Formats: sequence, structure tokens, C-alpha cells
Amino acid sequence: MRQLMPRSPRYLLAALAALALAPGASLAQTADPAPQHGIAMYGDPALPPDFVSLPYANPDAPRGGRIVFGEVGGFDSLNPHILKGNAPWGVQVHVFESLMGRSWDEPFTLYGLLAESVTTAPDRSWVEFTLRPEARFSDGTPVTVEDVIWSYETLGAEGHPRFHAAWQKVETIEATGPRSVRLTFNTADRELPLIMGLRPILKKAHWAGRDFAESSMIPPVATGPYVVAESEPGRTLVLRRNPDYWGRDLPLNRGQHNLDEIRYEFFADAGVLFEAFKSGAITALRDADAARWVDGYDFDAVTRGDIVKSEIPHDRPSGIFGLVFNTRKPVFADWRVRDALLHAFNYEFIAQTQTGGQDPRIPSYFGGSVLAMQPGPAEGRVRELLEPFADDLLPGALEGYSLPEGDGSARNRAGLRTAMPRLEEAGWTPRNGVMTNAAGAPMEFEILLRQGSSQQQAIVNIFAEALDRLGIAVAITTIDSAQYVERTNNYDFDMTFYQRALSLSPGNEQTLYWGSDGVTEPGSRNWMGMDSPAAEAMIETLLNAATTEDFIAAARALDRVMTTGRYVIPLWYADVSRIAHRRELRYPDRLPMYGDWVGFMPDVWWWRE
Repeated sequence: MRQLMPRSPRYLLAALAALALAPGASLAQTADPAPQHGIAMYGDPALPPDFVSLPYANPDAPRGGRIVFGEVGGFDSLNPHILKGNAPWGVQVHVFESLMGRSWDEPFTLYGLLAESVTTAPDRSWVEFTLRPEARFSDGTPVTVEDVIWSYETLGAEGHPRFHAAWQKVETIEATGPRSVRLTFNTADRELPLIMGLRPILKKAHWAGRDFAESSMIPPVATGPYVVAESEPGRTLVLRRNPDYWGRDLPLNRGQHNLDEIRYEFFADAGVLFEAFKSGAITALRDADAARWVDGYDFDAVTRGDIVKSEIPHDRPSGIFGLVFNTRKPVFADWRVRDALLHAFNYEFIAQTQTGGQDPRIPSYFGGSVLAMQPGPAEGRVRELLEPFADDLLPGALEGYSLPEGDGSARNRAGLRTAMPRLEEAGWTPRNGVMTNAAGAPMEFEILLRQGSSQQQAIVNIFAEALDRLGIAVAITTIDSAQYVERTNNYDFDMTFYQRALSLSPGNEQTLYWGSDGVTEPGSRNWMGMDSPAAEAMIETLLNAATTEDFIAAARALDRVMTTGRYVIPLWYADVSRIAHRRELRYPDRLPMYGDWVGFMPDVWWWRE
């Protein structure tokens, strides 16, 4: 087993070091509005204008080879920028590019990619990007300002809802020169220049005569290092490195995109996928099964050393992963019902049976980071931010809150004893063994599962047994990937598994995750139907924080609002990523702050015989 250096204490690296150690430091950008090679959310970019490569990339990495991933589910579209259809993730991250590219060794810093420079006002009320003259689409045609403006307007009007909120804050977009474009904002939001720098740039002519909002299997023409070489819906996707890629020599790209081919094989079941990995059909596997990681790798390829087990540490927040309550449904509208089911969920027993208790439980949305809610009552600036909403906050937000703990037994009698009075407070009482409301209707709901996850099925089976002892009827429904995407996009479920990864620099995406527009607008990440003025106020403070104290306090206050909202029954998280891979697949010893995240595998990996 390959073990890298122990996890370094890099919470305080770069800008987050200033956040934690200098609470009164200003977040305001003080530089004159002149063209820059990069832009940071806080302070200045860590890398100078003449940097050679990203610090976690190997500029001398060899080119060649391929990597084969396995995915559970399928796809039926190659357009990842719209609500319709189910597009594979690889197309979005390897085929398309944006004006700026991200360094994953800083909380939120961008460097020039399609744009050679970025200029923004001191108050960030506008941003201007200047295109590189050499920027090209995969068909060899140049990227133009017209393409950029069309991309922004089209994504803002017809693209996936994740693009809409930020676009509504754009007052104007205009060409200011043959290679430059300026966006002026109508809302105070210091993150907007960075958000706009990350919009994918599309080729306007490629979409002429076609409905952008309709799902399509036509391979896209884009600017990224890879092109779609093969695609068979639901089975295989092959991306090949473009030998004529325009940006291969940029410092931002040096040491990246080394593999000639990225291949995705799709499977209906996670168990079948793992068997395919054992047989050699898959060459790299991110393994979220902690118990299997310890006991399940005794097959010949591992014994011979053909398969290597690597653990990649990271400093990012825990994020959230668990069973989400859809509060749009009457059965979950009352927080006391959600609280009761949190107590009825036998976490300790489930974790032991499913992972051997290897990983810690998620304590809160920003758990394990400097942005996490602190134990005990809210104090100082966090309390100041929350107190105006005291009448609407749920118990624990101001007083202090921690997740319920079961007794560890299969029956979890202690948790069920606590759950029963919570249900009675909410108007539910057992009658002849059936939990019933005042109108005589039984408590019943559906747990929706995506086909292929045996572990999720096992978790809900144990949970359903506990609920049955309370007289609550649960229907467990398993559907294919396409149906699952359709139903979750339209919030057509009572309860399902929910996962949101959170960064060290929360910003506009928080509105997409938790904003009230998502209560009714399809396609948001607000699956729980959260409608909280307190949460939206904390997000607003995050976006316009003038001091590091306000930024951290707003994140911690937001964490309290969401965690005490009892919207999700949290499961576990890993403070390392576990990757099993062919020994020929290598990666740099110097790891990014975000660890195994977007931009790591396969981006900075290479193949060496």
C-alpha cells in the first residue's frame, strides 16, 4: 500500500491563513484597476506573473497512456450546460474551458486561461477580460469576443439554472476592443468577477440553427485539451487529447492533460463495477467504501503490485452527504418530524455495518474546517448575525446543537424513545401500531434510490426497519439514472440520498444550493426545499464581507442555520481520498490543498511503464 506524507496542517495556507490568524484583516482589493495575470477572492494570487506551472503539477511529466474510469449509471446527452438530459461529468471538465482557470492549491484564485489578463474595479463593480490571440476551438477557428458574449447570454437565459442567479446580477456585457469584453454588475458582490471568469466558452457557430436548451448527442466543438472521440449512451465515453490543443504550453497547463485518452465505462451496479476493476477493465477507482478499502483488496493484482492503493489527504470542509428530507412534502414540513427521524436513524450501528466505523460522521456542512460552526452557544459576531432572525431559527441555532447519538445497538431503543415524543409534539400518535395524524392518515413516505448502489440500499433497509417499529411505513423505490435525474430535478421525491461538496471559499454557489428560488425553480441544488431568510442573509454577508471576521462568522452562522434546520440525516466523510490504480499511473508528491478534487485526477496524473 502506498502511503504519502501525513496530512499537513494546511488550513492556514495562503489566504485562509490570514483568515484564521488575522481576524481584522481587510478583504478589499487595493490594487489599481490595471490588467492582472490572475485574481483572488482574498488578497493577491499566490503565484507571480512568470510562474512556470501550478505547484502541484509536474511540468516534466511524460505524455501518453490512458486512464479508464468506471461510473454507475449512464448518460443520454453531451451538453452538460442545460437542464435537460444527463450528461457525463467528464465532458464538462475536460472538453470545455473558461476565460480563467483555477488553482486548487488556493482557496479561490484564478489565473488566465482563454484570457491573457483580467482587470477589475477596486470595488469589483465591473470586470474586463482580454482574450489570448492564440486561443482556438478544437476545429482550429479562433475564439472571438462574439463567442464570449454569446456564451454568457445563452447560458444566462437558456442554460442550466446554476447559471441564472449570477447572470441576473449582470447589468451589461459589451466588447471594449477586438479581444476584450467587459461585464458591469448591478449588485454588490465581490465574487462576481471570479464567477464570470469560470463560465464555459462556447462556439456560437456550432449552435447555429439548433435549440441550445434541447438535449443532444452531437459532440461539442470547444476549446479544451480533450475532444469527444467515442460515445455510446449509457455504456462508454472516450475523450482523446487534442494533438493541436492551443493551450498546451501555457504555464497554467504545464504538467496537466498528460494522458492521451480518458475513458469512462458505465455500469448498472457498483458491485459489478468493482469486479470490472479487479479484472483490469478499469484502471483507476475512487473507493468510498472504507471497510472494503481495509479488507477488500486481497486479490492477485494487488498482491503482485500491479494495483497500488493511494490515500490523498485534503483540507476542505466535510460537505454534506446523507438522506435529505424534501420539505415541500407535507410529511416533512414540520421540523419536529425531521428531528424525530434523525433520532430514529441508527447511525452508529449503520456506520459499523457499512464502513466498520472507519470514517467520522459529518458534524455539519462545513465540518472539519475553519468555517465550521463551533460547539456550544453562538457567540460574538456569529450571534450578532443570527439574532435578528431569532424568532425564525430552530432550536439549537443560538443555544448550541450536536447530532443525536444512538446506543449503537441494532434496535437503537434510546433513539426511538426520543423520537416518539417528538412525533407526538408534531401531532402524530400511534394507533394500532400505525403512526397516525389527527385526520387519521398514516405516516408514510417514499425513499428514492438510483439503481446500482448496494450500500445505499442496505442503509435504507436498516432505517426502514427502525421506522417500522415506530409505525411509519416506508416504500423504497429504485429507478435508473435517467429517471432519477428527471425526478430529482423536479423535486419529485420524499427522501433520497444527497451530496454536496463545499469549498474553502463559499460564495454564489450557496444561493444555488440553499436559496429560496430553488423551492419552486426546477434544477437547483436545493433538494430539501429550504426557504430561510436567515440563510440568505448569511450568504449575502459572505458575498460582501469587508473583513475576514465577517466572512468566517457568516460561514459559521450559515452552518448553524443549515445544520439545525434538520434537512439532512448526515452520514460519514473521509479526510483522505482513497484511490486504487494501476501502478503505471503516477501523480506528483506535492499535493494541492483541495486534495483529490476537480483538477487532480486525471488532470495532473501521467502514465509511465
